[in-house]
Amino acid sequence: MKRLWTPAWIARHVAMVALVVGFLGLGWWQVTRAAGGNSTSWGYAVEWPVFAAFVGYVWWRELRHTLRSPVDGEPVRDGQASDGPAGEAVATTPTGVRRPVRVARVPVVPVGGAEDDDLTAYNRYLAWLNANPGSRPGDYPG
Repeated sequence: MKRLWTPAWIARHVAMVALVVGFLGLGWWQVTRAAGGNSTSWGYAVEWPVFAAFVGYVWWRELRHTLRSPVDGEPVRDGQASDGPAGEAVATTPTGVRRPVRVARVPVVPVGGAEDDDLTAYNRYLAWLNANPGSRPGDYPG
């Protein structure tokens, strides 16, 4: 609970209250204008409370996200870690996504056991371009 009373969170709480009160006040202002005969204000009278609800939703979602995330330095409890490659512990999120994701390259095995002559020539051309960074493709001797 202390995480919600940091200076950043206090600023978020204040901003949320100010925005919701301001948006609802603007909605009421539009209602009074619409009642006075301005028909366009009826749309705005509905729009401002929707903005206020959206601010409340985003604040609530950020609040839940902060409360569910582990605190820095907090030990990992059972059910929050699994063994990764080479026996190292990899933390998981509540949705079961493992981090870090490790990607390994898979060697390319030519079909039929023999490489294509065009593929070999193209790979030789690419190797030459890599070895000669300032040259143009027309300079290729092959």
